[in-house]
Amino acid sequence: MSTTSTDRTRDTSGARPDKSAPALDPRERARLEQAIRMPRARFLLGIPVAIVVLLWSFQGAEFNFAKLAEGAVNMTEFVGRLFPPDFSDFGTIVVLLIETLQMAIVGTVLGAALSLIVAFGAASNLAPKWLYYSSRWLMNIIRSVPDLVFALMFVSAVGLGPFAGILAMTLGSIGSIGKVYAEAMESVDRGPMVAMEAVGASKRQVIQYGVLPQAAPLLVSYTLLLFEGNVRGATILGLVGAGGIGLELTTAMRMYDYGHLSAIVICIIVLVTAIDQGSAFIRRRIT
Repeated sequence: MSTTSTDRTRDTSGARPDKSAPALDPRERARLEQAIRMPRARFLLGIPVAIVVLLWSFQGAEFNFAKLAEGAVNMTEFVGRLFPPDFSDFGTIVVLLIETLQMAIVGTVLGAALSLIVAFGAASNLAPKWLYYSSRWLMNIIRSVPDLVFALMFVSAVGLGPFAGILAMTLGSIGSIGKVYAEAMESVDRGPMVAMEAVGASKRQVIQYGVLPQAAPLLVSYTLLLFEGNVRGATILGLVGAGGIGLELTTAMRMYDYGHLSAIVICIIVLVTAIDQGSAFIRRRIT
């Protein structure tokens, strides 16, 4: 065989072509190329729009690198006041951190349970339209209200303490985690659901055996994320007297007790880091 004929039997990579593979129809090739070009063209067109929106946001928000550089001296001075940390009230900090952790656990369990109920109505592949839109509107309203407002409302109802914080976290969870629960259930493969409906399965059976098993890893992952957020959120809710370490943190700031403030912040960092590592371990086990 000549060199010319040998080159013709090889592709550009030097490998022999697979003679058993069928040739792609020209019309199908054109359709696939068009499908690839369209998202790329939209992406390229979106870049200038995104830049304009970003510049507009920088201007409207008065973002100023020069002012940040000027204030760096004040930030350095503030951080310097936090050292050395004062752990003389370490026992009190631990007790309040345990209370914060307990608030987050109860708030996560109640919030996840209520969010899951609402999510069934907010999933477009499970609920009728009237229930879908009602559930979505409910979550949008709850998500629009800051958790501090809920905390103030419940503090006025049940008084100061962790109970008000738990109620605020529970209600706030419905708006945030309920949405991602619903989207997790919407993203499941419809094949098992269609098969079960074809053999006469009820809606409860479709959800129990066709939806929840597929969505379970995401639901668990989102619940762990909710728990981490509630631990951090509980420190903020303490600003309005809703229990936890937040009230002690606020008191230290108002009293300019920087050593005690630094000790509280360090303990919160340790707690959040431990929870993050534990959540990551659980996620690895379920995926």
